[in-house]
Amino acid sequence: MRRPPAHQPLAHRPPVHRPAVHLPGVRRRVARLSAVLRRAVGIRRAAPVAVAALFAACVVVLPAPAAHAAGSVVKVTGAQGAWQLTVDGAPFQVKGLTWGPAAADAARYMPDVKSMGANTVRTWGTDAGSRPLFDAAAANGVKVIAGFWLQPGGGPGSGGCVNYLTDTTYKNNMLAEFPRWVETYRDHPGVLMWNVGNESVLGLQNCYSGDALEQQRNAYTTFVNDIAKRIHAVDPNHPVTSTDAWTGAWPYYRRNAPDLDLYAVNSYGDVCNIQRTWQDGGYTKPYIVTEGGPAGEWEVPNDANGVPDEPADTAKAAGYTRAWDCVTGHRGVALGATLFHYGTEYDFGGVWFNLLPAGQKRLSYYAVKRAYGGNTSQDNTPPVISSMSVDGAASVPAGREFTVRASVTDPNGDPLSYQLLLGGKYLDNSGQLVETPFTALGNGTFRLVAPERLGVWKVYVKASDGKGNVGIETKSFKVVPPPVGGTNVARGKPATASSAQAAGTGCPCPAGNAVDGSFDTRWASDWSDPQWIQVDLGQKTAFRHVQLAWETAYAKGYTVQTSDDGQNWATLRTVTDGNGGIDDHDLAGNARYVRVNATVRGTGWGYSLYEFGVYS
Repeated sequence: MRRPPAHQPLAHRPPVHRPAVHLPGVRRRVARLSAVLRRAVGIRRAAPVAVAALFAACVVVLPAPAAHAAGSVVKVTGAQGAWQLTVDGAPFQVKGLTWGPAAADAARYMPDVKSMGANTVRTWGTDAGSRPLFDAAAANGVKVIAGFWLQPGGGPGSGGCVNYLTDTTYKNNMLAEFPRWVETYRDHPGVLMWNVGNESVLGLQNCYSGDALEQQRNAYTTFVNDIAKRIHAVDPNHPVTSTDAWTGAWPYYRRNAPDLDLYAVNSYGDVCNIQRTWQDGGYTKPYIVTEGGPAGEWEVPNDANGVPDEPADTAKAAGYTRAWDCVTGHRGVALGATLFHYGTEYDFGGVWFNLLPAGQKRLSYYAVKRAYGGNTSQDNTPPVISSMSVDGAASVPAGREFTVRASVTDPNGDPLSYQLLLGGKYLDNSGQLVETPFTALGNGTFRLVAPERLGVWKVYVKASDGKGNVGIETKSFKVVPPPVGGTNVARGKPATASSAQAAGTGCPCPAGNAVDGSFDTRWASDWSDPQWIQVDLGQKTAFRHVQLAWETAYAKGYTVQTSDDGQNWATLRTVTDGNGGIDDHDLAGNARYVRVNATVRGTGWGYSLYEFGVYS
């Protein structure tokens, strides 16, 4: 799952030319996922596969595990608009899930995948560590769409940029690497097909632009065709496809990759438009949806705090049902789907998309199970959070208590337990969720303390039923400085500093930004110690409080000082254990100049203040 260009329907999105971006961490979608893909696509070398010796005739021969039986013959058969996938001659509709757990844990989870009615899992990487996954899949009657990762995969261009016109070393390495693993696993009964690349046609826009982008897209899809031919030469018994994030990639494949047996696309909120795009484009090959589900972060409107408004659990569940209905509605062309995502990660992306975050099943899990025909008659279903709100969500004072309200019911009447978690994805792109203490006030009402760091946060309410099920809802809230009585006598006054960054995010960042009364601007220093910032109040002025609103780059050690001449300084407060966010100091002073003298940085960056307030 990777993030496509802003708010254009996937099926109709034209190529968008954007400069390269550098994202900390990693999938087009969510931030969730980044960790899943990095783990999935690692390519490692392994010793040659050993060939088992035949047993002597006198030895009692036990039935061989299914994982070691002869491989299946998988074909794309039929004609225009009447295609089907067959396995050993029998029709096969892909009822699949993208695979999240480690391959080594496949034996633990695959029976559950089978119980959902799924017959396929999809991966993004294939190597020596894939065998336990193939074995567990085959043992449970499940097939694998085995992926091969090509740069820059994942929509945003994760994993670096490759020049497909000139980088013969990279291409030759992949042309050798991928068929090697095809040869290793081609006779494994767990293999359904091979999938080359993931969202790279889209992702190339973050490496190139203009004519160069078009040249690279043509070169990339031509290279995909080279790989497809090489795979077919090694394994004529399994189809080859290639995934991208938008049907706008299909014209490139049609032009440059005729050896693909079928197309593949990742599509979420726009999945129901694929059929029309296929018809309008005059395509003559079938396709599968290799990722799909509810609308993603890049497809939903922003909430009142300016961040994507994450759908409720009920809406997400409906998204999976809708996706499957649209896939099966394109009869004779759409050969199935691997919906996103059979994952257990419990982070930002995991809450948005995983069917069982932290191993707990949610409404979406059961929606997919019903869609695939799994038996749900004995299932205990998850708690349902029908509404959630944050009191004063647009203005929650840092470090102060605030209230979260949720309406929660359990269809089975199970007693519920709760967790509340905070996420700062929209502050620092971290997907981590941190459990936070709270007081339960009854009737789904909770009181907790806001973080001290300014900006838009998300709070998550997690309701567990003790039967392995969970309901999760999330809303944003904006942390603002606590109100201070009196007048900010520093606002708009002349300010100077030891240094100021001329470039960087939101910069130039001069000292005056810290006294302009806006928390959208900041002062930022050089990345060295010590640094200082001071404000000239114009005349000797009495004050009683100093408020410092730190950006991410905060001071762990600093002093608050005053002076009448700007040369000789007296220290009013010494801080040695600063942790950023908001620092409120009740200080009685009477001076013309007030200075923050920072001596120990709290991060590897410099020092940065949104606001330096002095209150009378």
